[in-house]
Amino acid sequence: MNQLADWLEKHQMTCFYRQISGIDCPGCGMQRSFICLVRGDFAYSFQYYPALLPVLFTLTLTALHLFFKFKNGASFIKYSFLLTISIVVVSYIIKLIR
Repeated sequence: MNQLADWLEKHQMTCFYRQISGIDCPGCGMQRSFICLVRGDFAYSFQYYPALLPVLFTLTLTALHLFFKFKNGASFIKYSFLLTISIVVVSYIIKLIR
């Protein structure tokens, strides 16, 4: 897993929004957070981007629902998405205030 994390670290994309405006976008920190998650450093992963785990959960739930057609899958996805977006917005506002 360290090889994957090392490769990801060397091939990070730059944020075009930040390059143009000079302000972090709501997704800034997600790549670093994912690299920390791959390395098993959950504390730093959460610190870089608190919404990463909810984003991954929502994407996984959506993919599973597309294959298995859960009975209430659409509702779970909807609420998971709303929770994830709420975490993204709150953490972004906190980042801007600091």
